[in-house]
Amino acid sequence: MRREIITWSIVGAILVGGFFTTVAVLNATLYSASGFVQSYLDALARRDAAGALELAGPSVAGDASTELLVPNGMGELTGIRLLSDIENEDGTHSVQFAYATGEVSGTTTFQVQRRGTLLGLFPTWSFATSPLAVIHMTVLHADDFTANGVDLVTPSQNDPAPYLVFTPGLYAFDHVSTYLQAKREDVIVTIPGDSVPAALNIEANERFVRDVQTAVNKQLDACTEQEVLLPTGCPFGQPIANRIASTPDWSMTTYPVVTLEGGEQPNTWLMPPTPGAAHLLVDIRSLFDGSITVFDEDVPFSVSYIVEIQPGDTLALTARLY
Repeated sequence: MRREIITWSIVGAILVGGFFTTVAVLNATLYSASGFVQSYLDALARRDAAGALELAGPSVAGDASTELLVPNGMGELTGIRLLSDIENEDGTHSVQFAYATGEVSGTTTFQVQRRGTLLGLFPTWSFATSPLAVIHMTVLHADDFTANGVDLVTPSQNDPAPYLVFTPGLYAFDHVSTYLQAKREDVIVTIPGDSVPAALNIEANERFVRDVQTAVNKQLDACTEQEVLLPTGCPFGQPIANRIASTPDWSMTTYPVVTLEGGEQPNTWLMPPTPGAAHLLVDIRSLFDGSITVFDEDVPFSVSYIVEIQPGDTLALTARLY
């Protein structure tokens, strides 16, 4: 009996010792300040947006859009590695990790604070500074764009709009559509709680310019079919003091070369004032002596257009005459 008591006592001591050893190991790893941050970064690497948000806690940027806090909006995160975990005088921890986001390597320092205790054994933690950051994105000349492949519409083109994002992360902003294009803008966010400005410049693509040129030429050709000196709604005309003795015959000499720049309203583009020339051939009878002369000259003009991209990618042109 005595031998059994000794045996069970040894077993109990081993179990108790193993328990406290396990607690100590867990407190130094999973339940440590660095272990808490590791869990957050692992959630980012898995693109577990809900898990990352639960660990991140609330953000102070209450008016910022949360449309990028979704799995598809999260960038790639690999090579996560702890660099340091320093306890500060106020009890907070400064935890630094290295990682790679896309093809870019970086480091981020997180501020972590003690929140409480789990089961009286394991410390719990929270971020003293939210790991969420805000990208203030300005979309120029259009109101729709993509961020890491997520389709977004800015509340107001040409004005910055705030979007909450996870830190760290790489966010690729782009726009590709039938008539528009943009040079991709990559924004790397590495500082928790940071406010990062960014801009996406959307421009007319070659097809847009080509189709507008075709439409402009067609409108001007239609103007030449009007057999009057001052074609209605057209950028060219020729007043003549004397009487005309034949039907005015217009033809195009030089079509305006189309260039496009962003308009003030969404989905509108401006062709700035551009020179062109039409040719007029008409006989003129002098009111003084009745003699006939021939007006056979190029008539220069300048024209501008507002171009609207309508649903279904149809184009509406409104001439601005000069």
